[in-house]
Amino acid sequence: MKNNVIKPSILPGFMELLPKDQAIFDDIVNKIKGVYERNGCMAIDTPIIEKAEVLLAKTGGETEKQVYSFQKGKNNLALRFDLTVPFARYVAQYYNELVFPFKRYQIGKVYRGERNQKGRYREFYQCDIDVIGKGCLSINNDAWVISLASKAFKEIGLSNYRFQISNRKILRGILSELNIESTAEVMILIDKYEKIEKQVFINELSILIGNEKSEYLNRLLSIKGTNEEVLEELTNFNIKNQYFIEGVEELGKVNFMLGILGVDSSEFEINLRIIRGLDYYTGTVFETVLLGNESYGSICSGGRYDNLAENYTENILPGVGISIGITRLFFVLKEIGFIDKYEVKNRLDYLIVPIGETIEYCGEVLKYLQLRGYGAVIYFENTPLKKTMSYANKIGAENVILIGEEEVAKGKIKIKNMKLGSDISKSYKEL
Repeated sequence: MKNNVIKPSILPGFMELLPKDQAIFDDIVNKIKGVYERNGCMAIDTPIIEKAEVLLAKTGGETEKQVYSFQKGKNNLALRFDLTVPFARYVAQYYNELVFPFKRYQIGKVYRGERNQKGRYREFYQCDIDVIGKGCLSINNDAWVISLASKAFKEIGLSNYRFQISNRKILRGILSELNIESTAEVMILIDKYEKIEKQVFINELSILIGNEKSEYLNRLLSIKGTNEEVLEELTNFNIKNQYFIEGVEELGKVNFMLGILGVDSSEFEINLRIIRGLDYYTGTVFETVLLGNESYGSICSGGRYDNLAENYTENILPGVGISIGITRLFFVLKEIGFIDKYEVKNRLDYLIVPIGETIEYCGEVLKYLQLRGYGAVIYFENTPLKKTMSYANKIGAENVILIGEEEVAKGKIKIKNMKLGSDISKSYKEL
């Protein structure tokens, strides 16, 4: 063995799939894409590499630490960490050429330098919907993007998911009402609620804001019941802060509109501990878990942003978006056995096998089949028939067409159905 042979491998935090899984992955993506398009979303694409000053204009804290940035010549560059910030730049740049409200979808890879751990990737696909308005944007859009994610999940056969919804204004109003100055630290701690032990959370919150305020805040965050009961309980606290009042009203409107849009009440719940880690969300926020598999974290998230494009334009561009982390979702679905039962229709209808000097006739058959929209390919290798049939089975060919000199002489083909094991002989023009 040569000493200079390099072991083939990829970096940690990146995903590659074998062809069978890749076909399933692509099928899931195509089904989600179909839902978006049927609901009026328009496709766009943006560069993976952006100017660092553009991409990092509104980020900070934990988000900025995860961004891959580098210098090429005199240019400071960065890999996009999500699809929303490039979208904001896109809308600001092409503002005069777009029709508002602008509803777009985008499917593409993003990059985050996260700590390597199971199910979390540094390169991953996101499937995004965003709606952005000119000056204002109806709160009903917040429910609409969630309803599209619901349709997408149903399209791929998922049913055991639940959207967890809140509004950042509620927490902002509570913290203001309690005269808490360390808002950033409190928000970060609440964002970790599901990841740490409850007593640890209580202790750390008490250290930050004191026992009395901590107890009050905990009581608010722990409200349980139906969505309507949670909303009613929030109003019973009689908090006069304007942000709090707006947040509760907006949450109520989203709750109502989800029902109008056909999202069943069992598919979503109000969870006031959801705040989202990214810095640009200002109102409605949501995450999604698979019931019974909550330990895998959120598979779909998003929220409302008042003016994400403010660093690129003086135009006011409020928006709301939702993102399915398709790479992470695929990993989770594989872990729980969902992918094992997932069926993808094979696109190869016929594998044409020449036996002897019959390649010209095989070419005629190939052209005929492809003109009629069938998936077909000629097998060129000179291998024993048993090995050829094994190959056909492994690649999932629906049928094998065997063409020997006898078939050419009679103007026919021999077709073997790989599922049924049946053989028929007929003219290829009868297909």
